[in-house]
Amino acid sequence: MKMFFVIYAEESDEVIVSAFKKSGFKAYTKMCGLKGEGEESDPKLGTHYWPGENNALFLAVRNEKIQPLCGLVRKLKAEHPRAGLRAFTFPLEEEGV
Repeated sequence: MKMFFVIYAEESDEVIVSAFKKSGFKAYTKMCGLKGEGEESDPKLGTHYWPGENNALFLAVRNEKIQPLCGLVRKLKAEHPRAGLRAFTFPLEEEGV
């Protein structure tokens, strides 16, 4: 399994979450109010000078679902270039606790 991590500008939340759900990816954890600076968008620091914040989605998915998710992110980035959308994966192991 992999953890698929997606970060994006909070003003794009409705569009991003809706697209994931419509594509069949309905199970996620969302973090809101994140601040930071990226390479493809203006800083989102929640200040007067650098307004706005980011949201992030975490999706635990099987390895074979990674490529469809990457395709979805590429599509969303093309359709919403100002969303600052970025995606990352990392290994995931569920603990049998």
